[in-house]
Amino acid sequence: MSTDNDKQVMETFYYDDEIVKKFALATIVWGVVAMLVGVVAALQLANWKLNLGLPWTTFGRLRPLHTNAAIFAFAGNAIFAGIYHSTQRLLKSRLYSDFLSNFHFWGWQLIIVAAAVTLPLGITVGKEYAELELPIKIAITVVWVAFAVNFFGTLQRRREQHLYVAIWFYIATIVTVAVLHVVNSINLPVTLFKSYPVYAGVQDALVQWWYGHNAVAFFLTTPFLGLMYYYVPKAVNRPVYSYRLSIVHFWSLVFIYIWAGPHHLLYTALPEWAQTLGMVFSVILWAPRWGGMINGLLTLRGAWDRVRTEPILKFFVASLTFYGMATFEGPLLSIKSVNAIGHYTDWIIGHVHGGTLGWNGFLTAAMLYYLVPRLWRTKLYSERLANAHFWTGFLGILLYVVSMWVAGITQGMMWRAMDASGKLVYPDFIETVIKIVPLYWVRAVGGTLYLVGFIIMAYNLARTIALAPKAVAPEAQQAPALKTDVVKMLTEEKPHRALEGLPMVFSTLAVLAILVGTVIELLPTLTAHNYVPINVTVRPYSSLELAGRDLYVREGCYLCHSQEIRPMADELLRYGKPSTAEDSLYDHPFQWGSKRTGPDLARVGGKYPHLWHFRHMLDPREVTPKSIMPEYSWLARDKTDFAVLPRKLAVMRTVGVPYSDRDIERAETAAREDAKAIATELERQGAPKGMDDKEIVALIAYLQRLGHTVEDSGAVKTAGGAK
Repeated sequence: MSTDNDKQVMETFYYDDEIVKKFALATIVWGVVAMLVGVVAALQLANWKLNLGLPWTTFGRLRPLHTNAAIFAFAGNAIFAGIYHSTQRLLKSRLYSDFLSNFHFWGWQLIIVAAAVTLPLGITVGKEYAELELPIKIAITVVWVAFAVNFFGTLQRRREQHLYVAIWFYIATIVTVAVLHVVNSINLPVTLFKSYPVYAGVQDALVQWWYGHNAVAFFLTTPFLGLMYYYVPKAVNRPVYSYRLSIVHFWSLVFIYIWAGPHHLLYTALPEWAQTLGMVFSVILWAPRWGGMINGLLTLRGAWDRVRTEPILKFFVASLTFYGMATFEGPLLSIKSVNAIGHYTDWIIGHVHGGTLGWNGFLTAAMLYYLVPRLWRTKLYSERLANAHFWTGFLGILLYVVSMWVAGITQGMMWRAMDASGKLVYPDFIETVIKIVPLYWVRAVGGTLYLVGFIIMAYNLARTIALAPKAVAPEAQQAPALKTDVVKMLTEEKPHRALEGLPMVFSTLAVLAILVGTVIELLPTLTAHNYVPINVTVRPYSSLELAGRDLYVREGCYLCHSQEIRPMADELLRYGKPSTAEDSLYDHPFQWGSKRTGPDLARVGGKYPHLWHFRHMLDPREVTPKSIMPEYSWLARDKTDFAVLPRKLAVMRTVGVPYSDRDIERAETAAREDAKAIATELERQGAPKGMDDKEIVALIAYLQRLGHTVEDSGAVKTAGGAK
């Protein structure tokens, strides 16, 4: 008696492993680059002289290069390698299009190169993890669409009815990153490489950290969880611990994560309801994230004796452990009382790197140690070197994270310290900086050890590839064509099991899950133009101040200085009254910052004479001994681009800043007049002559404006808060 299976015709096909090889090799190359730039940036904070006095080598320009290289070049290529390798095997199908696969690879590498060129040149939007300018953002969109078409096309051609859990996480990654990128990248161009976000102030801050936090969630978490669900069971040759826990883990994570972004903005001018919402959902995230960690670790049950001898399992266990630590620490830091100490400090830097180095870095290493020998059909060159990589990297992580924990808590406690009379114990910000510089050296040593470990892996894998046989033909695969009986599937299978056989329905539900939190959080803030009281009038930046602000963004000053004073007694004493929504009403982009390597600048305007700022930019140690800030001497040599100012004001008016026709027409003339006045005052105070057209004058104009945005109360506010 024959069965339906007997009648199935087996189809022969071949996996495309060449594209996986390309992404794997790119992961290794860009990993070395990203970590090397990270070590340089760490050393620059330990010794300011390593900024080298050049525009394109300062911390403010290299730090975005490091973060973009680590996230999108290193982790991005790792994601694509793992997704393309595992998806073909889970679906028993070759990738949908060889052309799209190669377009994706080369397009992504060109985007990385474009970032590596533009960021050191100061071409930046000025929003963390989203610094790349509009043409590159458009290229990212095109390449991501190619990736999505290739992935979902492969889903449609699959020979497996049900989607394994790893595929669920890949789907969530692709659709959510697309939404995040598009919404946060809505900019209006001024020139080819200069644009302004359509959002401003409170709105821009909320959109940015909705994007920034969920870039961590859906670029550094969900795809890596998908890789974990595939490669951990493969490494130990046993099924995932709990299918039910996988379901709960996936849907709760996808639904809850999107709400947590506002915890980056606690104690700011963001409405209190949004702050509380972000904090609550961040704490709730403890459960699903630890559910994933437990599911991964318990999949390794029965293989613990092998962990001692097999490097791959060491990396998997450590990566899952670091994931658990980071996902415990994140909600902890989201609790307001803890956040009051940790925010703006190096504690956050330690937290982030515990996740990226331990979770993302070690999981990627384990995946590469698994993949490379199989892709090149050979054995790993040296397990001893792999073990050396593990222990070197592990020690590097510990030095990095612990030093930053100590530095961060030291900063937070010193900033808040007040004596019995209510005065600050450490009124000079530089006292805190001096105290933690030794810990910056420890951090640099830890980062160097991690880099050395990664280089050991690169050498080990290169020797492994060298051992591979030449010109081996791809292996033929066989599987029956998929025959889907939707009615039977929906009536006879459990609901989620049936859903796994309907990829488009599954994807639609995933999109809806992330849109709920997105709409509820963003829409009220974006539709209510601002939270400025009716009797407050806000003055837009003058054309010269706007030019100076763009220079401030170009140099990455927001990476070390915040512009958001929190409503705490110590900050009131040190910086002045707390920041309000109107202070940043016309800021495109917002500049609230997320780290205080230097003091807050929200109300620095008028605190010092022009000459102080002039000397401070040329040689910070002349006015603040032992400062670790780099010099910016080129600002006194390079000329301000006055000619572009009318276009800048016109674009700003389009996004809602109330410039008049006359303001736009006189933008260049007014800026030159204002620059002349500042240069004259500088000369009177002792600065050199001929500063009228120099960039430093425009920057001084902007700095002197900070804290003086709001005009006299009592004026009637019209549209957008202008007179």
